[in-house]
Amino acid sequence: MDFLIEYWPVLVAGIAVLAVAGIGIYHFVGLPTEKQLNKVREWLLWAVTEAEKELGGGTGALKLRQVYDLFVIRFPWLAKIISFELFSAMVDEALEEMRKLLDTNQAVSAFVNGVEA
Repeated sequence: MDFLIEYWPVLVAGIAVLAVAGIGIYHFVGLPTEKQLNKVREWLLWAVTEAEKELGGGTGALKLRQVYDLFVIRFPWLAKIISFELFSAMVDEALEEMRKLLDTNQAVSAFVNGVEA
């Protein structure tokens, strides 16, 4: 018993270190898988298409902000672990995909431009 009384600060510090390590491992295991990221990419394609429809051309910063705000609402857990720079790169990829769709798919083009297909 004297051992516990004498070394209680060391025991508390050890427990704290183990707790922090456990939290770190929990967050690492919770990182998104490739399948989850593909779902996010699909959602981003929808979000940038909607932003393009609502805001039109020449409003890149506003569209990015709108898509990011929607992203934080839709994926709050992921928004905490993905940097804004990585998010912006993912949006750029979705924009490239949307532009391809606009060039090749008349239904998507009509949707974005507000024209009946």
